[in-house]
Amino acid sequence: MAIRIGANPIGWSNDDLIEIGGQTPLETCLGEAREAGIVGMELGNKFPREPEALKAALAPYGMSCIGGWYSIELLRRSAAEEFEAAKAHRDLLKAMGTDVFIVCETSNTVHGSRGTALSKRPIMAADDWAPYGAKVTDFASRLADEGLKLCYHHHMGTIVQTGEEIDRFMAATKAPVNLLLDTGHATWGGSNPAKLAATYRDRITHVHCKDVRLDMAKAAEAADLSFLDAILGQGAELGVYTVPGDGAVDYTAVFKALKGYAGWVVLEAEQDPDKANPLAYARKGVAHLKACLAEAGLS
Repeated sequence: MAIRIGANPIGWSNDDLIEIGGQTPLETCLGEAREAGIVGMELGNKFPREPEALKAALAPYGMSCIGGWYSIELLRRSAAEEFEAAKAHRDLLKAMGTDVFIVCETSNTVHGSRGTALSKRPIMAADDWAPYGAKVTDFASRLADEGLKLCYHHHMGTIVQTGEEIDRFMAATKAPVNLLLDTGHATWGGSNPAKLAATYRDRITHVHCKDVRLDMAKAAEAADLSFLDAILGQGAELGVYTVPGDGAVDYTAVFKALKGYAGWVVLEAEQDPDKANPLAYARKGVAHLKACLAEAGLS
């Protein structure tokens, strides 16, 4: 598969705080995404979870189903238990013809709690990485047997946030565990996404593209904000995340480090749509991604 530009609906309506963009119909999200040049969508809270209904929702807009987030709790349960718990999600993705199975450890995350500062996030003990990695690898193998690719999402507020933690996670796991490279979470977490792309090129099978307003990230850290307050912004201010081309990430460098990559490049913004018009930002982000992909030789 060649590179295709998709999107996550969080630029239109938030999944962690559903009242943000909650009034925006799914049809508006899909129509504006298509207008911006997007050809596939990841799942969000407004999407049907029955295959025929989901196909019917996407078809009028010519949208493919990219895949979707699944919250794992492998710190609390076995790979076999997680695999069984994921049956509905597994079945939906297979019915939709996608193999992108995005996971993130959420059993102890703070990113969905508006009242908990990011500084209070969980930290994994050194001795816990190996057994955790073994369970993730077991779970990924079970998914692979069904034709699904586990794409692990490093994420602010979780046990895999910093560059060091990404390295520990990757060392503790092995194929068929893949990495979802998220340029925004990497940058805010203190990593260089281009360096991560180069280091883990062979295991990166999915890419999320959101940009970072570094001044807002520093202000959020100084104010000890929660993840949600930081991305939504204080008062009339915009938050930490924005679309590619509106922040500090060097996307040409990231894409050059991903030489030979084939798959989805997913536009994200995770902003308050009342402050940041989703269509306007989507257009800007898509244009920047196309330009950087071309410059990197991945168009």
